[in-house]
Amino acid sequence: MPIVTSLYKWFNIKRITEIDLIRQYPYNVQQDTFEQLIERGANTEWGRRYQYEGIRTIKDFQSLVPLQTYDDVKPYVERLRNGEQDLLWPGEIKWFAKSSGTTSDKSKFIPVSNDSLEKCHFRGGKDVLAIYTQNYPESKIFKGKSLTLGGSHKIDNYSNQSYYGDLSAILIENLPFWTEFIRTPSQQVALLDKWEEKLERITAEVINENVTSLAGVPSWNLVMIKYILEHTGKKNLLELWPNLELFIHGGVSFTPYREQYEKFIPSPDMHYLEAYNASEGFFAIQDDPFDSGMLLMLDYGIFYEFIPMEEFDKPDAKVLGIEEVKKDVNYAIVISTNSGLWRYIIGDTVKFTSLFPHKIVITGRTKHFINAFGEEVIIDNAEKALETACHKTSSAISEYTAAPVFMGENQKGSHEWVIEFDRHPSNIDEFAYYLDIALQNANSDYEAKRYKNITLDPPKINNVPQGTFYRWLEQKGKLGGQNKVPRLSNSRQFVEELLEIARSLK
Repeated sequence: MPIVTSLYKWFNIKRITEIDLIRQYPYNVQQDTFEQLIERGANTEWGRRYQYEGIRTIKDFQSLVPLQTYDDVKPYVERLRNGEQDLLWPGEIKWFAKSSGTTSDKSKFIPVSNDSLEKCHFRGGKDVLAIYTQNYPESKIFKGKSLTLGGSHKIDNYSNQSYYGDLSAILIENLPFWTEFIRTPSQQVALLDKWEEKLERITAEVINENVTSLAGVPSWNLVMIKYILEHTGKKNLLELWPNLELFIHGGVSFTPYREQYEKFIPSPDMHYLEAYNASEGFFAIQDDPFDSGMLLMLDYGIFYEFIPMEEFDKPDAKVLGIEEVKKDVNYAIVISTNSGLWRYIIGDTVKFTSLFPHKIVITGRTKHFINAFGEEVIIDNAEKALETACHKTSSAISEYTAAPVFMGENQKGSHEWVIEFDRHPSNIDEFAYYLDIALQNANSDYEAKRYKNITLDPPKINNVPQGTFYRWLEQKGKLGGQNKVPRLSNSRQFVEELLEIARSLK
């Protein structure tokens, strides 16, 4: 066993034991987290407003503090960015993660405290490696470097006392100096904000390194991989980095991209590990390579609540603790954090695949779904259906989005898909057929609406040229970093914009 790996395992014995306690005693861990958050938050403006000194139980907390959206906390965020302190969390907060979960022009600035950096985000990164080396004790990952593709940051023009950028860039900026010896590219290149220049500079720096792992969003890492291979003339990454063994991914579903990664990294010893790290916090880690569920990390200074999606729009919606959740129910996540977000609805939805340990899969967004006709299609349905259709037609996709076609005087409703294929199906109608059947199998509401074409006609597929989605993101100024394509929408805006670009490329 490599000496570095052995030392790393030795230093993490205590942490692995703590992670085992999370699995066994989730309620106790969350109760401790809750009490610590309330104690720290009591001496803030927010804590005084909501009488934190008098809170003794979770029920007290829920009765005193209303659920929050970004618009609710935005006035506090603007004051924090101006340099005020002790508003939401004790002390100074000078870093703000610019949320880029959609291509909307509207940005959110999520406060990132020093406590959150050290006890949540950085702890999560260390735990990923601790869990991975526990699962693969013969790993040689520490003999090389990790290629981390991040975003960029700059001084916030709103105030010279605060900084903003992609979360990945904030993490890179605040990493200890010694991490420069185990990661690539250099901090200077990693934080470049011009995407094309960044690709060129990254390639120049990494092609002569011994890269043993990759980390980042699957879609943008794939763009980088293709660029590097084209530049070097290599057929796959193993010709460049023969010791590559791990890709730590998150941000978007890996399912549409897995086949392409397996093509570019043709090794049975390559491992893929999902981590759920958002601007608001580091939430979960895939701790079993044979189980897609991610272990919910309950000791990162985050207290969790969950709203069943069937209750989400109700004024008196049920809000459940970790001890009340059930498997296979779609929940919206509510968090209270050591960055001062209190009962904050982050917009993601999850399902529990396991209890004891509590494991989750990301199912979509509270706003990213199609429900124009009562069909309630969520991203999880779409991903599974696309995977089936690709398998049945020997095809592979790189990007997609979908929206409803609304009913007209002589037209039934349907769903319209814009898909950029990496490998085209021989018959697009056959692909549409399998997609439709798989969606019906995954979603009974969609199946009911599709019954005998009474409400919904079959889906329409637009096979657009390669580069369509890239051009669209480029026009939005959203290249690179953590920018994502919205997969499902009740609005036709994204579909129409993409189809217009596709026509210009033909």
